[in-house]
Amino acid sequence: MHKQWVQQERIAGCVFLYGKNTFLAVVCLLAFAAASPVVQAQPAVTNQALSNQSIANQNPQLTQQQTAQAAPENGNPGVPEMLDVEQMTSPQGLNSTLKLFLLLTVLSLAPSILIMTTSFIRFVIVFGLLRQALGTQQLPPNQVLTSLSLFLTVMVMAPIWQKAYEEGIVPYTHQTEQAPVTLEAAFQKTVSPLRKFMSDQIELTGNSDTVWMFLDYQQPLPGSPGAADYKAPSDYDEVPLTVLLPAYMLSEVKTAFLIGFQLYLPFIVIDMVISSILISMGMMMLPPVLISLPFKILLFVLIDGWLLTVGMLLESIRAVG
Repeated sequence: MHKQWVQQERIAGCVFLYGKNTFLAVVCLLAFAAASPVVQAQPAVTNQALSNQSIANQNPQLTQQQTAQAAPENGNPGVPEMLDVEQMTSPQGLNSTLKLFLLLTVLSLAPSILIMTTSFIRFVIVFGLLRQALGTQQLPPNQVLTSLSLFLTVMVMAPIWQKAYEEGIVPYTHQTEQAPVTLEAAFQKTVSPLRKFMSDQIELTGNSDTVWMFLDYQQPLPGSPGAADYKAPSDYDEVPLTVLLPAYMLSEVKTAFLIGFQLYLPFIVIDMVISSILISMGMMMLPPVLISLPFKILLFVLIDGWLLTVGMLLESIRAVG
């Protein structure tokens, strides 16, 4: 009775505020209306708890059996079996855990792998230098040049990726008990076409010195523990990937700069001719770039420069036997 009287007094206070603040009165009425079922439901919950307590006092053996049956279900609540740390670190689950970790690592390093093992470096550097030679500042945009380089890379590398997939991944995923394939063997088969592509590009561009430079760096010093067992690689198949990858990247960067220099020369000639004409006319205050830019674009369009540039890049890679 006392609680009901207090509730009625509060409701009356809210009604008194109606003349001053309508919104506040409505909020108070809604709050007390929502709280009243909770107050009425509390005795039912209390009666249910008392009923359960009386049943437990009358039959304690039944209560122990119910608790024992519920214990295995609630022993580790809210933790899925696949996230169980003990199971993941067990000898049976450790293999799957390492495979999952390896897959996530490969996916996170996919952009770096794309740059390191393909001709993407050559394409994007040449296109960037070509844009600077034209003097068009940010045209074409970086997104356009990157996308063009990416699609050209996919077109060039598609046969190599297909061969790597058929030789390495397909036998590993379709292995049988009679012909098992280990993960190490599948990795070597998958990497073999990529190794051949990178080594052929290094030999084609004449940048094999970078390979031997890195091999000399990795060679153990005389008198060190591994110096007696060290054997220098005789061909590219024996060169480790830790040496072949940086050597290939340096080779691609050097080749791209050489191609960019060849593209720069005609545009430099145009700049020099325009500058000489402006100086002879006494217009030294006029920037030569302002006049030479339209002539550069016109010359590049007339000779179909994009077709020639892309064709030269593709031929420089296709020459690999």
